[in-house]
Order: sequence, then structure tokens, then C-alpha cells
Amino acid sequence: MRNEPLLITRREGERDIPLLMWRFGRSLRAVSSAPLGGGIGIRRWVLNATVPMSYDRDDPAEHLAAMARDLGLDGPGVGLLTGVDVGEVVARTDTGVQVWATVGLGTPIPAAAPTVAAAAQPVGTVNIVAYVPARLGDAALVNAVATATEAKTQAITELGLPGTGTPTDAVVVLCPPDGPVHAYGGPRSTWGAPLARAVHAAVLAVGVDTVVPWSDRLRS
Repeated sequence: MRNEPLLITRREGERDIPLLMWRFGRSLRAVSSAPLGGGIGIRRWVLNATVPMSYDRDDPAEHLAAMARDLGLDGPGVGLLTGVDVGEVVARTDTGVQVWATVGLGTPIPAAAPTVAAAAQPVGTVNIVAYVPARLGDAALVNAVATATEAKTQAITELGLPGTGTPTDAVVVLCPPDGPVHAYGGPRSTWGAPLARAVHAAVLAVGVDTVVPWSDRLRS
């Protein structure tokens, strides 16, 4: 897997909008909650694309697939969207686990907030892309998503914010498709522990006021 994503721009209307692209040298196993390429399977690339905070398309998977086609990406991949500038990505590494996070924490919500209260708040997004350098079984991949989410929430709590995340957060965990299978991905497992530390460090490094929505940058 390439060590760093490629930061490029795409043209929409009269604006050049930032986008992060990971293109793998070989297909990887992945688990994801992303709108495009979610679930468990083999993936060849990942996109994390900035969109305006006013984004209201009801076909995000199709939109991301069109971006992939425009970039010449083929085969199955994963696509994520966020209202923050993906050029502000934070990368952290721990014991071979690599994590990249784009963090929008303007108005986090508690996961169990009442429906009305949650819907009344603006939406931000925390997107996490992680690579674990060992093959994880299906259950371990699912557990790794939970571990990354717990670590993200720990960082948000330490930042003093009254929430556990945002309504649109997404996680991608990637690993090799071959080699000995590791059955566990929890926060005290061989690979879950460094994953948790790297995610926690990446989200905590962003802080509360350092991430400005991309649409707000245009107005400044």
C-alpha cells in the first residue's frame, strides 16, 4: 500500500475541490461503512472527497463512482465524503498500523441523542482510513471498526466536546488478503491496540478549532 494518499482536485462547476486518493499496488481486504464500497470485500482504491456543507445529493454512491471513473480507477473501491478540506488530513502510525483522519468536529452529537435534537444540528464528518499490515479475519475486521470508533470517541471526549461523533462518520480498515489470519481486532489485541492508539492520536491532534468547513474557506 502506498504510504501516503495523493491529494488532487476535481472540477465541479467553477471550483477546484480537493480529493484524497489511495491507489493500492495490489488488492486489499477491507471493511467499511462508506457510502460506496461499504461492507467487507476486496478493494483496490479509496477516495475521500470534500463536498460543500450544503451537499444534499441523494445518490452519494453514484456520485463517488463517477469521480472514480473520471480518475481512471477500475475495479471495486471505497468512497467517502466530507464537508472539511481533505488537504487537512492527519496521519499517524503505530507499530506498522497507518491511519489517516479528516476531522470535522464543529457540532458533534451523542450517539443516543433524541432524533429531533440530532436532526436540528449541522452535520460534520470524521472519516478514518486505516491500514493494518496483517490479515484480519471477518470478525476481526468488524471488531477493528468498533475499536477505531471507540478510539475516536475517546479523543472527542478528551477534547471536551459533548458528543461521540457526528451523524455521518465513516471508517475504512484495510489489510493484506493473504498471510496468517488474526482473529481479533479489539483494543487489547495485537493489531487492535496500535490501531486504537493511532486513531486516537490522529483525531486528538486536530483539536476543536483547527478544522474549518471547506465551504467556509471559500467565503473567507
